[in-house]
Amino acid sequence: MHWLLATALLGTLAQPPLEKLEPGLRQASMDVEGVGTVTFGIWVPRDYDPKEPRPLVLALHPGGSTGAGYGAQFLRGIVAPALQDWGAIIVSPDAPGRGWDNDTSERAVLALLDDVRGRATIDPEQILVTGFSMGGRGTWYMASRHPELFTAAIPMAARSNSEDAGKVGDMPVFIIHARDDELVPFGPAEALAQEMEEQGQTVSFLALDGVGHFRMGVAPLIEGGEWVMQQWGAQ
Repeated sequence: MHWLLATALLGTLAQPPLEKLEPGLRQASMDVEGVGTVTFGIWVPRDYDPKEPRPLVLALHPGGSTGAGYGAQFLRGIVAPALQDWGAIIVSPDAPGRGWDNDTSERAVLALLDDVRGRATIDPEQILVTGFSMGGRGTWYMASRHPELFTAAIPMAARSNSEDAGKVGDMPVFIIHARDDELVPFGPAEALAQEMEEQGQTVSFLALDGVGHFRMGVAPLIEGGEWVMQQWGAQ
């Protein structure tokens, strides 16, 4: 991933506010009323032109670290390598609380997306939310609560339920789950995908063989991204 490391401007100290969009990967911060300072990683494509509408991707990191820069790490290691060919702007915040499925994190995410949408020309028909594990649960949470904003979702190794699926309507959803996932059971995810398909929703399910919860890698998200682009192109 030398191409990404060459443009990374990540540090371990307090990060500056995002003043303008510059190509590459950097870490920045913003103050959100009622939340505090939210740090986040942001990827801007090298051919970025503010006059050209771009897809927007919200990437939600898994559980584990609670330090600043975890979102940027997830962005650098998984999401940017998988989706870089989109020419999208990708943002990956650090969860302000103990998860993504709560009002505090929701407020932080919406404020960040509003800020980026105010700085860049975003295609409103191409806004994806994706995440892994805890971030996968957050993907369902954000997509189901804001189907007017997000136009596709890729939950990975995520806990989910029928209520979430019902609220996303006909939003394209690509579900990724490993058969040997030792933390989040495979069966419920597979059953939910089948239920969504039977209800006529736009869904695809990728079952991973030979890997566990922590070894999914980049390739499944590449496949999910290609499927999402096909759905967007068919609209």
